[in-house]
Amino acid sequence: MTGTGTERTGAAAGEPDLAYLTGFGNEHSSEAVPGALPEGRNSPQRAPLGLYAEQLSGSAFTEPRAHNHRSWLYRIRPSAAHPPYARVARRGVRSAPFTDSVPDPNRLRWDPLPEPQEPTDFLDGLWTLGGNGDATQRTGMAVHLYYANSSMTDRVFGDADGELLIVPESGALLLHTELGVLRAAPGEVALIPRGVRFRAVLTGPHARGYVCENYGRPFQLPDLGPIGANGLANARDFRAPVAAYEDTERPVEVINKFCGNLWSATYDHSPLDVVAWHGDHVPYVYDLHRFNVIGSISYDHPDPSIFTVLTSPSDTPGLAGVDFVVFAPRWLVGEDTFRPPYFHRNVMTEYMGLIEGAYDAKTGGRGGFVPGGGSLHNMMSAHGPDRETFERASAAELAPQKIDDGLAFMFETRWPLTLTDQARDADHLQRGYDDVWQGLQRHFRP
Repeated sequence: MTGTGTERTGAAAGEPDLAYLTGFGNEHSSEAVPGALPEGRNSPQRAPLGLYAEQLSGSAFTEPRAHNHRSWLYRIRPSAAHPPYARVARRGVRSAPFTDSVPDPNRLRWDPLPEPQEPTDFLDGLWTLGGNGDATQRTGMAVHLYYANSSMTDRVFGDADGELLIVPESGALLLHTELGVLRAAPGEVALIPRGVRFRAVLTGPHARGYVCENYGRPFQLPDLGPIGANGLANARDFRAPVAAYEDTERPVEVINKFCGNLWSATYDHSPLDVVAWHGDHVPYVYDLHRFNVIGSISYDHPDPSIFTVLTSPSDTPGLAGVDFVVFAPRWLVGEDTFRPPYFHRNVMTEYMGLIEGAYDAKTGGRGGFVPGGGSLHNMMSAHGPDRETFERASAAELAPQKIDDGLAFMFETRWPLTLTDQARDADHLQRGYDDVWQGLQRHFRP
């Protein structure tokens, strides 16, 4: 059953018509059954309709109000009503600290994750590329990819280690969460907060994409500074679900990611049984095509920080634990300017993926940078446009140019990213990536 929201989306054939609550960081409230939310208090002696009141805290109780995140849930059974968990195999999932190998200064690039040969749902299809920090200390992040060809059935997943930013590249996902249902299609991103349980249902034969697991402070909108009050990702474009609940007594496997390991318990009911809720510790979805790009209208290519959608701050002002950056459709008009991204070395580490089309600094096609693939440029690794792009852009006529044939993104993090063994030894690792910079000629003429 579904409550009401302030925005509706048109459903694809066979999919539910979803309603959403709009706004980033809002104190939302929603009820799937009228009267399920208590009036004037959070935990009355008897919650309405025979429900249980439960607080889900995404931050310490005493953190400043601006950083305090929690939601009150009114559910059919309390989360405490479950049997013991038992540790289960992690399959392709790994967590920080990453000790499989040492951080690699080489530039690395992968083809898309291969399709599994057996029925594989979103959880079993998670494949960790690497990361940094320590999940037990709530610092750092991990980069995962996923490839699923079946839905999660009678199975629910929750991550105690961090929040999950899901970036679909192929195939949409219906994310049935404790607080309601989200649809995330290619070109959109969905965020599942720390501890919120969900089930991923495919809307087609398969789904593939990327995941940033953020162990640190929750993602927030970046400050705008001299940009002013508007621009980049607008708060009104973020959509949270309305309350929806499952009332079933068939067995459901609940997988809990805790301190890097997966733990399983079989419930005699669905934990997605929240009839009403209010708070700001909520999942959301955002359409990357709505990103309001800010760029140069005179000369030079701006630093990629101007494309930041979400940021997870660290204890150092301006230094993010991880930024999520999107290279969305935009106009290029700079005069006497090399318009693709410039050659550079960065104290930050950059993992880049491609959602659709082509990226303006890299050649696509077989063996190139393609949708579903990814590249890693660790701290201070020299990179930039490949030879073909450099030669083309250096000779291009500098008329106004619309970049609208691609959608790329970047997870940028303050620490080097250490690979897992499976990423370092993967068959889909491109062994000749360095070759894209070969043939750059000497043009110096004193």
